Amino acid sequence: MLELKNVWIRYGKNVAVRKLTLTVNKGDFVTILGANGAGKSSTLNAISGLVKIKRGEIHFKGQKINGLKPGAIAARGIIQIPEGRKLFPLMSVMENLEMGAYLCKDTKRVRDSLEKVLTLFPVLKEKLGGKARELSGGQQQMLAIARGLMAIPELLMFDEPSLGLSPLLRQQLAEKIKEVSREGVTIVLVEQNARLGLMLATYGYVMENGQLVLQGKTSDLMQDEGVRKAYLGV
Repeated sequence: MLELKNVWIRYGKNVAVRKLTLTVNKGDFVTILGANGAGKSSTLNAISGLVKIKRGEIHFKGQKINGLKPGAIAARGIIQIPEGRKLFPLMSVMENLEMGAYLCKDTKRVRDSLEKVLTLFPVLKEKLGGKARELSGGQQQMLAIARGLMAIPELLMFDEPSLGLSPLLRQQLAEKIKEVSREGVTIVLVEQNARLGLMLATYGYVMENGQLVLQGKTSDLMQDEGVRKAYLGV
């Protein structure tokens, strides 16, 4: 479904990502792990069209998408849940959800999607008329995910969804993300919390200093001595 071939990303003279090649198949749950500055978020932003790549190609369902505008990429079914949620704080919960469905012109699909996200996140149903900024941190993250799901994505990308959440809220969020995966949505998860990423996903890529250094089934990565020392504190 998604393929990155020899992708390079630069910010001025600084190389953020180099020679990155990875593949995500339909229905996969993939995690990208690495420390701050490893190039994880830059990779997601390049896939979404928010950052231009300097070299290489990005293909989605067999078609090249690098060079397209972010809106055109989103219209093809690639939706990113950004780090820090990036909600519209002065708009209501319902208005934020409606913004997620902006590109969908089929009103029945939008109604069905709304019903699904409110079933997945019932706490939002009680707060549809309230402003997004009035929600707790955990509820705001749920709203960010729900807004992304309103776009009816084929590929859903998460950028540090557990950032700033308590262990309890982190676990609750993990269960919701797993439920989305079970619905058949292809997922790419960027997580600094390596343990969480490896527990949720089935395949993982490990990045260091902008380069891919390791990949494999998450069950194998959890047993890798280097991963255990560097990311799992073992």
